[in-house]
Amino acid sequence: MEQMFITPIIPLNSIGNIGSDKKIASGNAGNSAFQDVFREAIQNVKETDKNLTTQEYLLSTGQINDAHTVPAAAAKAQLSIELLTALRSKALESYNEMMRISI
Repeated sequence: MEQMFITPIIPLNSIGNIGSDKKIASGNAGNSAFQDVFREAIQNVKETDKNLTTQEYLLSTGQINDAHTVPAAAAKAQLSIELLTALRSKALESYNEMMRISI
């Protein structure tokens, strides 16, 4: 019987685990973890866009054998942009909600 190659699922860092190697007490240290989330999302957008550009170039020059990698790269790039947009929207919603709180 043939063995199938299955890529194991690698868990993503949850927002609660980001910065866990640092001891976050309060104040500016909390900002660091918040910034790390956005930096990681922005870096992911840059990497997936670069990968998509490379795949499109390889396809257009005939250097790629399997054309299905281009739509897969495009889907990854689109999802990373949607994730960054959703993070930005939630951050703005949270900020606006905190501004409405009266002390």
